Amino acid sequence: MFLCREKELKKMNVRYQNKGLECIIIYGRRRVGKTALINEFVKNKPTIYFPALDTNARGNLSALSCAIHNYQHPHSQEAPVYNTFDAAFDEITQIAKNSDRVVFVIDEYPYLAKADNAVPSKLQHLLDHDWAETNLYLILCGSSMSFMEDHVLSQKSPLFGRRTAQFKIKPLTYLESARFHPELSPEENALIYGITGGIPHYIRKLDVRTSIKDALLENLFDSSSYLFEEPANLLKQELREPAVYNAVITANANGSARLNEISSKVGIDNAVCSKYLRGLSELEIIRKTEPVVDKTKKKTLYRITDNFFRFWYRFVPNNMMAVNSGRMEEIYDKTVERYLPEYMGPVFEEICTQYLVHYAKNLPFYITEIGEWWGTHPIRKKEAQLDIVALGTEDNERNLLIGSCKYRNEKIGCEELDLIRDYASAIAKARDKCYFKIFSKSGFTDALYEKEKAGDVSLVSIEELYNVRTR
Repeated sequence: MFLCREKELKKMNVRYQNKGLECIIIYGRRRVGKTALINEFVKNKPTIYFPALDTNARGNLSALSCAIHNYQHPHSQEAPVYNTFDAAFDEITQIAKNSDRVVFVIDEYPYLAKADNAVPSKLQHLLDHDWAETNLYLILCGSSMSFMEDHVLSQKSPLFGRRTAQFKIKPLTYLESARFHPELSPEENALIYGITGGIPHYIRKLDVRTSIKDALLENLFDSSSYLFEEPANLLKQELREPAVYNAVITANANGSARLNEISSKVGIDNAVCSKYLRGLSELEIIRKTEPVVDKTKKKTLYRITDNFFRFWYRFVPNNMMAVNSGRMEEIYDKTVERYLPEYMGPVFEEICTQYLVHYAKNLPFYITEIGEWWGTHPIRKKEAQLDIVALGTEDNERNLLIGSCKYRNEKIGCEELDLIRDYASAIAKARDKCYFKIFSKSGFTDALYEKEKAGDVSLVSIEELYNVRTR
């Protein structure tokens, strides 16, 4: 069943109907659903589908030859191999010239470009000349985001300016992820999002049927399961020194958030550690964060932004003996279940931020920037932190929306409003207009509801987060 990429699919189909040469760039991290989107798009369309291989030029030429032969002779077993890429591309040119519309997909394009560095220039020439007057619909897809951005989309690429559209496929939002399990409660869907990070492939592999606990025990906390091996496999596929990257992620997952803390924990210099952090940032596993107000390098923190990696590194290494001995079920409640509310705190903040950016209606102002804030309270001289700070400007005045996100098993009361008002005074200027919004998993006290009626605060329950209508 195909879910959640309807907007991208619609735009691709509109371009298909318009005729003329198209060069569509599709990229995003592994497992995010790029190939699923392409497969849905090419259904019932004449398509030459070439999945490039992580091998040499000869191996890729053979695979391309098979793709062309399968298009021309779908029931034939043996495919002749073209002598050169030029010869293979010439055949595609003839197919395009003799077709009303044909789709040519190069999946994992970076493999092909790295195997033969002349391919990008060959494609540039074809797009400018041989294919220019055809109805060829070219799709270049890649999982290496840095390669796609630096060697396909950037000005230094031979293909720069040739694309007609580009789609960066991102993980699903919390609300899109819930479409896989509409029968579950908001709290259960929030936990699934916290485990999978909105990656469709992981949602399917988690395969929740009876309970999330049962799904985790069977499909993650089991040494033979797919999800158990996934982080190591992904690091091996993407990076040259997976052991060092693993150490960096482990240090970050265990609380080391600053560069010097991570480098000290791993045992490498800051400059070297920065290189590894950049690599993980390009894979969107770790993100460098700064306070949305008062940004300085001294306040920079590194955080695991990929929820699946964050969940795995939080719960699997510490329980590895139980996993390998098959005794995880015996200790699950003590080693995983009891810590889930704590783990879900940052996930809930992410969900609430997505709500404000994508789904919230009737906000007091248009948000132009959103993030979090931490720092020293100038009056109280103590560390303060705000879960959400959203900024916007109207009539030359700055507006601030201050949000608090509480994933607790208790109702939230007026003391939380008093606290974020106090913390907001650390960043708000005299002419700023502040609005306050509190999100809660377990509801609010009657006294806080009275504050909402008075217009002092806006309250959002987890049920409201999941019951919004999408645009």
